[in-house]
Amino acid sequence: MLTGDIPLSVPELGGNEWKYVKEGIDSGWVSSVGPFVTRFETELAQYVGSRHAVAMVNGTAALHIALQVIGVEPNDEVLVSNLTFIAPVNAIRYCQAHPVLMDVHPETWQMDSSKVAKFLEEGCEVRGAQCFNRSTGRRVRAILPVHILGLSCEIDRIVEVARRHHLYVVEDAAEGMGVRYRRQHVGTFGDVGVFSFNGNKIMTAGGGGMLVTDDAEKAECARYLSTQAKDDPIESVHNCIGYNYRLSNVQACIGVAQLEQLDTFITKKRAIAKTYETAFRDLPQVCVMPCPPETEPTCWLYTILLGEKMRLGDRKVVIQDLRRRGVGARPLWHTIHNLRPYRDCYAYRIEYSMALYERGISLPSSVGLSQNDLNVCVEAVQDAVRGLA
Repeated sequence: MLTGDIPLSVPELGGNEWKYVKEGIDSGWVSSVGPFVTRFETELAQYVGSRHAVAMVNGTAALHIALQVIGVEPNDEVLVSNLTFIAPVNAIRYCQAHPVLMDVHPETWQMDSSKVAKFLEEGCEVRGAQCFNRSTGRRVRAILPVHILGLSCEIDRIVEVARRHHLYVVEDAAEGMGVRYRRQHVGTFGDVGVFSFNGNKIMTAGGGGMLVTDDAEKAECARYLSTQAKDDPIESVHNCIGYNYRLSNVQACIGVAQLEQLDTFITKKRAIAKTYETAFRDLPQVCVMPCPPETEPTCWLYTILLGEKMRLGDRKVVIQDLRRRGVGARPLWHTIHNLRPYRDCYAYRIEYSMALYERGISLPSSVGLSQNDLNVCVEAVQDAVRGLA
C-alpha cells in the first residue's frame, strides 16, 4: 500500500520553536532538567486549570506513572476502553495489572459510561471501601477512560460512578489536549490526567507527555518515580524502583512554543472538521464524526464511518482507493479484545467497538492542511464511496 502524499496528521512548526530551542541550547541545559521544563509544566498547568503538572518523555510513560501513583498493584484490575490506541492498555500491564475492556457508545464513540456503571453495579461488590470483581475475585482499582479523536467521554458520570465504588480515575487525554467538557478541560476531572505531545498530536514537543493533578502528593510522587526514584541524588540512594521518564529541556522548548499556538491550532482543526462535515453529511454511504453533548471538541483527527451495511472489506477497499489517490487515510485502531496479548482479558458486553473498527476511516487533519489538499481529500472520499451499496 502506498504512503499517502497528503499525510494524516503532521506538526505545524511556525512559532517560536527555533528561538526557544536556541535559547535552551545556549543555556547549556539540554537534558532532563532546565528552565524550559519548569516553564512548560507551569504554563500547561495554567492552560488546563490544574494545580500541578509533571513533564515526561511520552504519554505512555505518563500513563504508567499515573497508575503507579494511584496505587495500582499486581493482579489489580483497571477498566479501560476497548477502542483506543494500545498505550493505556499496555500501561496497565506494565503494572502487572489486568485490563477490563469496556465498550464504546455508538453515538459518541467514547467509553460507554452506562456500561461502566452497570458492570460495577452488577458485576462487582464493595468490601471494606474496596471494589472487587465478582467473577475474577480481583480488586478493581481504577477506571482509565480515553478521550479519543479530540472528543470527550461522559467524564463527569464516569467520575461519579467511580467515587461510589471507591475507584480512582486516570484520564487518558493524549488525544484531548484543548478539549473541554462542560467548560472544563478534559484530563482535569479525575485524580490524574495525561496528555501526549507526539508528533501527530494537535501540539508537539517532538515527543513528550504531561501528567496533571490537583493532588500535591501525587505530583511529587510522579516527579520522584520518573526521575529514577532518587532519595539521595548525591549519594545515589534509591529506596524503590524508579524510571528514566523525564522530558528533556530541548523538547520542552518546542512544547512551550507549541502551547503558545494551541488556540490557533484548535480553530484550524475545527475548520477542517466543519469542511468534512458539510461535504459528507448528506452522503448516504457515510456517517460523520459525532460531537458528544456538552463537548467543545478539537477534532484532532477527523474520522468518518461507512454506512451500517458496510463491513471490514468495504472499509479496506475505500482506504486503498484513498491512498492510491494520495490521501493518507487510515482505519481506527484494532479492538483490544481481538489483539493477541489481550484475548484473555475480561471484556464486558462488547457490542459496538468492533463495528467502529470495521467501518471507521480517519482522514488527513493536519493543522497546516491547505484548502487545495482538503478539497482533494473531500473529492477522493466522495468518489471512493460512490460505488458502495
